[in-house]
Amino acid sequence: MISKSELVACSALNFAQFGSKRFTLDELANQFGISKKTIYHYFNKKEELVQESTAYLLQSYSREIQEPEIALCKDPLEKIILIYKKGFEHLKYFSPTFLFGLKKYYPKAYDLYYSFRNDLVNETIYELFVDAQKLGFVVKEVNLRLVCELYFLNLNAIAFGRSSLFDKYTQQEILQHLIINTIKGIVTKDYTNKFIQK
Repeated sequence: MISKSELVACSALNFAQFGSKRFTLDELANQFGISKKTIYHYFNKKEELVQESTAYLLQSYSREIQEPEIALCKDPLEKIILIYKKGFEHLKYFSPTFLFGLKKYYPKAYDLYYSFRNDLVNETIYELFVDAQKLGFVVKEVNLRLVCELYFLNLNAIAFGRSSLFDKYTQQEILQHLIINTIKGIVTKDYTNKFIQK
């Protein structure tokens, strides 16, 4: 019998790629060669599966940004860039309808995403900026809360407007323009890292 974790992992990939509303339980059952009844053995309704699949995607990303390349990075600004580089590797496979579908049809799953995004920006990214400012990497007069709100909190709205930027541009171009150039605008004149050269 198919396991719950296998259903969640497969669903997560399909919901992200095709949209949480568009990808059906019938299609999921067909992929595994099972009946929908097997899915309902684990989940009472599709909303529960969407919620667990969203949690799976967020946990997967959380684990990846704890990997040594990022976790052991000593430069807080470089760490921010690496966090978003890893995120963009995932987002390139996302359908623009995924988050819109969560918000419209699956509010509990959207709340998971919304909380994760807010915590990532308002805690992790903000604290890294604070550390960078203390180290003299960021200009003292910069309002870091405002930077986080203006440039980092709503990246999904920019990346997934009417279509996905990932369909038009490379990950590197998006990382350069959305993240690296934003950081370049607030660093002190002598600051450099492997992404930001003078």
